[in-house]
Amino acid sequence: MAAHELKIGLLVGREWSFPPAFIEEVARRNVGVTVEYVQLGGTQMNEPNPYRVIVDRISHEVPYYRSYLKNAVLQGVKVINDPFMWTADDKFFEASLATQLGVASPKTIVLPNKDYVPGIKHDESLRNLMYPLNWDWIVSVIGMPCILKDAHGGGWRDVYAVYSIDELIEKYNDSGMLTMIVQEFIAWENYARCMCLGQDEIHVMKYDPRERRYHENHDFSPELYARIEKDARTLVQALGYDMNTVEFAVRDGVPYAIDFMNPAPDMDVNSLGETHFRWMVTHMADLAIRLAKSNDSTLAHYDWTKASATKAAPKRKASASKSSAAKTKASATKPAAKAKPAAKKPAARKKADG
Repeated sequence: MAAHELKIGLLVGREWSFPPAFIEEVARRNVGVTVEYVQLGGTQMNEPNPYRVIVDRISHEVPYYRSYLKNAVLQGVKVINDPFMWTADDKFFEASLATQLGVASPKTIVLPNKDYVPGIKHDESLRNLMYPLNWDWIVSVIGMPCILKDAHGGGWRDVYAVYSIDELIEKYNDSGMLTMIVQEFIAWENYARCMCLGQDEIHVMKYDPRERRYHENHDFSPELYARIEKDARTLVQALGYDMNTVEFAVRDGVPYAIDFMNPAPDMDVNSLGETHFRWMVTHMADLAIRLAKSNDSTLAHYDWTKASATKAAPKRKASASKSSAAKTKASATKPAAKAKPAAKKPAARKKADG
């Protein structure tokens, strides 16, 4: 590889269609940017990272990868997606955030965990929790039927539509150590899933969650399409995700943001279909190449760089103060006849600073 070429690293799991297509697309551009699979076998603290950008498709399933990516952030790498935000995110936070941003979202309640690690003593460790749960109140807020799902889950795992309090309690009792949310059931007449890249490009697709199937074309009105696009952009920009899908259940013409924590979204040609798949591949290549050629880094979003700079700041400040003191002393010893030229110094200093 030529010395001037920039490298993009790719972290993947079992998916087979997107990675080679993405690598081929970037290579086809021939713009001084290459892509390769990241190879790892243990990472030293503050180990330099050879990549300008890393596209992460699997660290949510492999904890070591997440630790590696956090160190990569410290080395100035732009990671898609930010591993710190991804670690902190959950569906309850998102529901609250959406509402604050003016995006329609189902009513949501987060529940205490049903089970805990062995070290937790229920009568001592959980003194802040009320017991038993007031299921009548929960249902009065959310309504029935409702949705019970894992606040940190994905891929439609641990998601249940329930139609009675007894069924809700039964599913909750089987949830183990998962943190579950109860959410208003949106009886939708249409459904959209949006692929969001670079926090600005929004690809709106008609989707059927019952059949888990994308439609090649959509039937959204121009007004509904515009609102879906706007709300999706609002959410990904607030979350800071450069690769995400946002789902909307449309009821009475209103798009409700159902699920928008998908930072490793489905990019498989078999589920997306050829048209949507080609959009993902080409636009993901556009994004990765643009970021590789930019000065953007995930680290810039955090205060660690400021803290590092602050350590050196007192030295520079002391040095500046010392210099100023020396100038003051020198001015004090100058003859009165030179006082007039000295008055011009502020203007000269301003010019130099400018």
